[in-house]
Amino acid sequence: MQMAQRTITVMRGLLKRYGSSKIKMALWDQEFSGTHWDFIDDTAGDCVYAHLEKHLNKGSILDLGCGPGNTANELAASAYTSYVGVDISEAALAKARKRTEENGRSAKNSFACSDFLSYRPSQQFDVILFRESMYHVPLGKVKPILDHFSKHLKDEGAFVVRMSISDGKGGNKQRLQAMVDIIETGFNVLEKSQYGESGPEVIVFRPKRPQR
Repeated sequence: MQMAQRTITVMRGLLKRYGSSKIKMALWDQEFSGTHWDFIDDTAGDCVYAHLEKHLNKGSILDLGCGPGNTANELAASAYTSYVGVDISEAALAKARKRTEENGRSAKNSFACSDFLSYRPSQQFDVILFRESMYHVPLGKVKPILDHFSKHLKDEGAFVVRMSISDGKGGNKQRLQAMVDIIETGFNVLEKSQYGESGPEVIVFRPKRPQR
């Protein structure tokens, strides 16, 4: 029974990463319509917020894979002027919009239902955030996706990636470590912070700009 459940979990993970947008939307809507992700509804005080506040400079943020709106509602309201959250699940966004209205942030927060891998922003941002959502980017698409969104960063803007790469056994998960290697090789890393021996890692970086 445990093996069967693990197989199902692995298959769902692969479909979330490699499936069509329609399949991914159905899977995420199913989970966010139930109680599967209720445990993440309160992440106040998360380690990523200090990094966001530092690099936002009270500016704009694009949150790719925003889920039920944690960052949109837990980040200090004084830390930013505008926020765009993108998620493939309309069920998750319904929660995000409800929380935003309840917190009086409707004038600052907006949301778009889209597969963030194919999302095309209409503006530039001070910070572009991948909060756990980088897990769902195929390894071969990490650099192309970051290169694409680099065009939507302001000159002094930065990417912020938060994810847990530890395998819990003193090492790192191979695929996630490979993502970190891609970031460190292809971009200018501004900060890299590990929270706890096997806790999350936050990486802040920006594109390598041509020297003038």
